[in-house]
Amino acid sequence: MRRTCGVLICALLAYGVGCDGDEPARDGGADAAVATDGGVRADAAIADAGPDFDAAGTDAGGPSDGGSDVDAGPGETGLRVDGRRLLRDGAPLRIQGVCWSPVAVGASIPPDFGAFAATDIPLMAAAGINAVRTYEPIRDRAVLDALHAAGIAVLQMVYAYGGADPSTGLDVVRDLRDHPAIVMWVLGNEWNYNGLYVGLPFDQSRDRLQALAAQIHELDPSRPVASVYGELPSAETLAAMPDIDVWGLNIYRGIGFGDLFDRWRDLSTKPMFVAEYGADAWDARTAEANPTAQADATRALTQALIDNNVADHADGVVLGGTIFEWADEWWKDGAGSPSVHDIGGVAPGGGPHPDGVFNEEWWGIVEIDRTPRPAYEALRALYGG
Repeated sequence: MRRTCGVLICALLAYGVGCDGDEPARDGGADAAVATDGGVRADAAIADAGPDFDAAGTDAGGPSDGGSDVDAGPGETGLRVDGRRLLRDGAPLRIQGVCWSPVAVGASIPPDFGAFAATDIPLMAAAGINAVRTYEPIRDRAVLDALHAAGIAVLQMVYAYGGADPSTGLDVVRDLRDHPAIVMWVLGNEWNYNGLYVGLPFDQSRDRLQALAAQIHELDPSRPVASVYGELPSAETLAAMPDIDVWGLNIYRGIGFGDLFDRWRDLSTKPMFVAEYGADAWDARTAEANPTAQADATRALTQALIDNNVADHADGVVLGGTIFEWADEWWKDGAGSPSVHDIGGVAPGGGPHPDGVFNEEWWGIVEIDRTPRPAYEALRALYGG
């Protein structure tokens, strides 16, 4: 998802033709929306990765393919990839996250993190949310400080828009690599669909992000670099991007994930999180709001992430997920007004529960005025907020 409804090309083909130029698409559909942001790595150590980026309290055992069966002792600090797991201070991390792109009524992107932090961060923490994924970098250190104090880690986008020089992503890393709220750098958002939002050919997008990931590792070897892909990448794509330590997958397959976890288990031994999932609150079948169905999808999908989490299960395969999204964004329907809650949507032949239609301005688990929807309560019940 993310940004507007403008880049649907490969998403529309998700049931037949692959989007990375070298494989057929996976069964189950793909995200038919758009986003504009980036990512980074995890491999050495940082002094502190945040107070409560949920480290599992029990040993999950070793991953089935790769990684150690024994967690480090209490003396270990920092971030470290361990097979399918990501360890912080020696304990496996569990991502209970949201996608965060706060935009006021009547406004458009870029998001205004500073204007919404005082309202959003306590509300997130109250629901047990421990991570945010962004589509633009959070450069405001006061916001990063507030997130860190609340025990909310940042999956920090550093490069998503191909019209910008990749050096701008390095600037973000250089400026913010000392901040303990940030646990990974993120590159691209379903760039296999949108060509880094400029229609860049697949192989050029891939090679640009791989080169940038390698440069980020040199600049900050203490954190993992992630990349966010639409649906599942091919084995060839994974092999061509060795400097991506963690993969985020945007997945929209109705009220379940289908064979996602089995396929990833067979495809890669690297850590993976679901970078977008969920449902919007508008039901195109009845032309009215349906927050109950959104809550049902939130509950079912998040429970599936919990059941397959590598932090808690020896045979787990996923770090967790960042649900799309925190709050409604009224600017996204290109045929509407940013001052009006429009209902425009697209139906690519697969997508969110219950109608398969992506109604772009209705995805928040809280409304634009921060009134919680039932989906918020469903998430809070699961995360113990």
